[in-house]
Amino acid sequence: MPSVVALDHVNVAMPKGKEADADRFYGELLGFEVLEKPAAQAARGGRWYRQGEVQVHLGVDPEFRPARTAHPALRVRGLDELVPLLEGAGIEVEWDTSIAEVHRCVVFDPFGNRVELIDA
Repeated sequence: MPSVVALDHVNVAMPKGKEADADRFYGELLGFEVLEKPAAQAARGGRWYRQGEVQVHLGVDPEFRPARTAHPALRVRGLDELVPLLEGAGIEVEWDTSIAEVHRCVVFDPFGNRVELIDA
């Protein structure tokens, strides 16, 4: 029987022309590298990122509205070290203790999209 074996990437919407803001958050703060997009996708704007096996794609949506509920959840090695860097960059961090055995927080990217960070 066929089965899903991995998540290839997650796509998150962003407003047009805000790639520099995306690079600051996803690249500089979260440590993703920018991937070169294929020509057909590059013409649409947005940005693709990778760190190890994890990929986040940001696609331009002309009717952009931030995703406040749907979100990527990223496992982070060194979460407690990352949080002060995020806060120092003006990112508000909301700790979520609703599941006692999971050390995690929620942040919002520069466009208001929810991103969950889970301690690896």
